[in-house]
Amino acid sequence: MDLFEYQGKQFFASFDIPVSAGEAVTTVEDAVAAAERLDQWPVVVKAQVHTGGRGKAGGVKLANSVEEVREHATNILGLDIKGHIVKIVWIEVGSDIAEEYYASFTLDRSAKKHLGMLSAQGGVEIEAVAESDPDAIAKIWIDPVDGLDEATAREWVAAAKLNPQATEGAVDILLKLYRAYTEGDADLVEINPLILKPTGEVHALDAKVTLDANAAFRHEWAEYEATQSRDEREQAAHEKGLQYVGLDGSVGIIANGAGLAMSTLDVVNQVGGSPANFLDIGGGANADVMAGALEVINNDPSVKSIFINIFGGITRGEEVANGIVEALNRVTIDAPIVIRLDGTNADEGRAILEPHLSGQLQMQPTMLDAARTAVALAADR
Repeated sequence: MDLFEYQGKQFFASFDIPVSAGEAVTTVEDAVAAAERLDQWPVVVKAQVHTGGRGKAGGVKLANSVEEVREHATNILGLDIKGHIVKIVWIEVGSDIAEEYYASFTLDRSAKKHLGMLSAQGGVEIEAVAESDPDAIAKIWIDPVDGLDEATAREWVAAAKLNPQATEGAVDILLKLYRAYTEGDADLVEINPLILKPTGEVHALDAKVTLDANAAFRHEWAEYEATQSRDEREQAAHEKGLQYVGLDGSVGIIANGAGLAMSTLDVVNQVGGSPANFLDIGGGANADVMAGALEVINNDPSVKSIFINIFGGITRGEEVANGIVEALNRVTIDAPIVIRLDGTNADEGRAILEPHLSGQLQMQPTMLDAARTAVALAADR
């Protein structure tokens, strides 16, 4: 769940991370009114979109007067930034900047630890820094059991070669940022730039936050949920409670479990195909869930074949098979379907599916065979 910048700053502020005062608005007149309420000039008019490159696209402008706020808000609202139409702008008090840094936390899955990155080169894409000067990024790996303590944070700041004037403020913010990352159930928290002001204060000038949607039950995230950017396919899947990400290929994917779904995408790519989506139906493959998944995929005109890849664990093979058969009675499917069913009671499940097989509904014994068949069927249509 990706947050807009202003939401990220609200999220940071709830953990006492210093951020700039501002207001999110959706109209030009509200932008003007927000600037007048802030009553500190200059202000910055910032497009709120779930993508980078706002500044280069004209989505971030400094305003020294009400007239300039009106002009910039008029130009930015409705602006297309990498396919994202600006509907919200953030009016923020301007900040004096002495130096710009970069700080973030995310999960290093291969190390099974949290990864912290800190650099004295902020204000630019961290990927560019990593490519041009990888030594400019100080990295630490944090065991979730141990967490981040002040001594480690202080050593980290020294390793990143931040201005000594920023040490105390940076250490304080990094400790709070780690708490926001862990207690806030985030997949990513990023401040770029983290600024040192001429006064010596350290301050989060930007905020990039991705929350773990699976942790939503622990939080009140309705406001964040309401502003998620989804295409029609993703919105339909979300309404059915499905974990779905739309892609640009021609083979529709249904799998049970995120890991299996990712592997299915990889296999389809390996055999020369292109996945149309990621769709994880989770542990329940009953008729309602399967019908919802098939309906979402069937409504995508780019889908030329559908690959249902199920490995039964707690969910037994015969339950999956009955769910598929019942779902096909409810939903009229245009594209041919290829099924791979394995795991618990797979033989029973395949026996249930056998009488229903045809050119439109095929079954293959392995994931690789099924992927090849689905890709071939997509190529023929």
